[in-house]
Amino acid sequence: MSSVVEAFTLDSFRRKAYKHGMTLSGKVAVITGSSMGIGEAIARLFADEGASVVLLSRDAARAESARQRIAHTERTLALSCDVRNREEIDRVLGLALHHFQHIDIWVNNAGHGLLDSVSHADPAAYRETFDTNFFGALQAVQAVIPVMKQQGGGTIINISSVAGHVPLPFHAVYSATKFAMNALGKAARVELKQSGIHVLTVCPGYVRTDFGANALRGGEQKQVRPGSVRGISADRVARAVLRGYLKERREVVVPWTMHPVIKLYQLFPGLVEWGMSRMVSRRQD
Repeated sequence: MSSVVEAFTLDSFRRKAYKHGMTLSGKVAVITGSSMGIGEAIARLFADEGASVVLLSRDAARAESARQRIAHTERTLALSCDVRNREEIDRVLGLALHHFQHIDIWVNNAGHGLLDSVSHADPAAYRETFDTNFFGALQAVQAVIPVMKQQGGGTIINISSVAGHVPLPFHAVYSATKFAMNALGKAARVELKQSGIHVLTVCPGYVRTDFGANALRGGEQKQVRPGSVRGISADRVARAVLRGYLKERREVVVPWTMHPVIKLYQLFPGLVEWGMSRMVSRRQD
């Protein structure tokens, strides 16, 4: 039922967007971490909507595989890029501009989790997590801003997390990177508004991807996720991203059921912490 409602809502957004000239047709989008999961889903939807898409991944072969699955090969490009390295960001930025002449949308999606307690987290692991999740996004933003200013505008989309509003035990470092990303995006939105650059922050809740399987794992692995929670699909997140882009939203939280969770934590943090402490359980590998 929710998918039917979402499809109807997205169609209505499309009609309004077309009326006001806000569409993806002819746009160029660069998406980091787009070889799987949310990134690939966004790349597919944007390409389906008429955008030219540059898929970035640390592994060039995986990026190319995702490009072939998306199928719009005449309007897509797959490149390797490690967002921890500013030189690689500048390289793919130059290649994207050479290939498509302009960049209208930059999506910061590259990232991974770190499952460990605050007391046991390995310094190398938490620094690497920040380098990828936060500093990589910051470097990409700094690289693309001059391009968008010269063009007269553009959109930066940061894929954050509900964990950037509600810190999760045994995911503290990951949550910290997302809190930082939320702050970065919302401050940049104000700074860049006069330059015609829109900044959108997207905060998904639990998503059914390989994100957990690819997370760095430390010595103390516990979780607060209820076993009954299945999570939403990456395609649903992609649709939420598209709606947020078309409506020029400040922030998108998906699914909508996470809104009351965030508000509850803001108003009654002790109650939420009590609930999470009861759900903590040893992760079974």
